[in-house]
Amino acid sequence: MSHLTISARKQGEYQSDDGASAPKQPRLKFGKSAEDTDKKGASRRLKDVEICVPIVYGTIAFYLGRKASESQSHKWTVYVRGATNEDLGVVIKRVVFQLHPSFNNPTRVVESPPFELSECGWGEFEIAISLFFHSDVCDKQVDLYHHLKLYPEDESGPQSTKKPVVMESYNEIVFPDPSENFLARVLNHPAVIVPRLPAGFNLPDPVPIENLHEREKGDTKDHPHSQWFMNFSEADELLKLAAARQQVQAHIIKLRRQLSMMDGLPQLSKPPTGYEFT
Repeated sequence: MSHLTISARKQGEYQSDDGASAPKQPRLKFGKSAEDTDKKGASRRLKDVEICVPIVYGTIAFYLGRKASESQSHKWTVYVRGATNEDLGVVIKRVVFQLHPSFNNPTRVVESPPFELSECGWGEFEIAISLFFHSDVCDKQVDLYHHLKLYPEDESGPQSTKKPVVMESYNEIVFPDPSENFLARVLNHPAVIVPRLPAGFNLPDPVPIENLHEREKGDTKDHPHSQWFMNFSEADELLKLAAARQQVQAHIIKLRRQLSMMDGLPQLSKPPTGYEFT
């Protein structure tokens, strides 16, 4: 199987501050491939159409307190979730997490949403996360890398057992020229961004995902740690931009007033001895 390796670790890791919002980063876009169109039984590809799937991947770590053993000082969870906590199972078939070799069975495969796993430990390390998609979505995998963070940036005081350390990254996976089956399945799904289709455009009935009825609830809206997840919503970003613009405008007004006051002062034709104006 061909695969596309993408590392967004250096571009998009943000530490949570009580559910704060974080900036977004560039998209992960698959190249157009003609392989799928040659497969027997493959549904028709829709040219010049793109489907976008916003995802968030990261870790949340809780300090277990002084009574915990040194080797089991933290309980942490690594996950891949929808940016708005919607179910990603309509797009992602399975996720493989590659842990540190010191763990038993370091290669962990999660076959259904929610795509996450929890462990206990004491050390920080890099986790490789591989996303595999349903056959009508894409035959390539996406490889992501995330650094497990257990300790807060401010280590001046004792670590809290109530407030976790959260590190998350945001990305948008873009699928160009999607199959009709894929588009029909995600057309009204809240986790997927689908372009507006022309009037009168007809799609086939969506093909159900295998064993869908056996899957657990895949969204993370009621996740026990959802209160700590970071907010990557567009509305929140717009509010922050508006607030920042107001601060900049207020600062400009203040500087203009200071300049106008300086313009009203008498000008010295010659600087006093011992002083220089720069």
